[in-house]
Amino acid sequence: MVMKSLAVAAFALLSLTVGAGAKPALPLTASTVFKDGPKGAKIHIASNFACPDRIGRYIRDAVGESDLESGSDFCSYYALDGVYGTVTLTPLRGAYNPAASLSAQFIQQEGIGAKKVGEKTIALGPKGDQIKVYTRTYETAHLETLHYRLTYTGAAYKGWIVETTTEYAEPRDDAVNREFLDWVYGPALKDITARAEAAR
Repeated sequence: MVMKSLAVAAFALLSLTVGAGAKPALPLTASTVFKDGPKGAKIHIASNFACPDRIGRYIRDAVGESDLESGSDFCSYYALDGVYGTVTLTPLRGAYNPAASLSAQFIQQEGIGAKKVGEKTIALGPKGDQIKVYTRTYETAHLETLHYRLTYTGAAYKGWIVETTTEYAEPRDDAVNREFLDWVYGPALKDITARAEAAR
């Protein structure tokens, strides 16, 4: 009876809110932020960024919304042997500071004991058409011959923040990780649509 009473009260409150002219916020789903593209790709509707079914050894396993407040959406990938990659797209509002934008993830990793082993700006993408990308790498564990890395990257492009998180073992997966990053900051950006707000 108590649960039923609470449910009735909640419904009544919702009815009053909607009746007053306020519409309850509906969560965004993958179907509202991505659409189907050619050859199994998922296209980010707002930016036209394409997340293909496969990137080399990587297989796409999910797309969707990351954060409703910031407007961030993501597509994530995995490969064998614990290799992962995630791309996050966020509308750019003001100047982009990658270290500040990714600071929450940095704090989380350092809080669980990960060791920062690198931070620099590198050129990614095809030769002759590369863009500068901020990177920071953490070591999360190591064995005799393998060092397990977590790398964050970020760059602003046509009014969008394009960030990635990759998990891999060095040196075993260095080439696979670089292939993923070169794709994100190369071919994947060529069809991205500039945000009108950013051009003003």
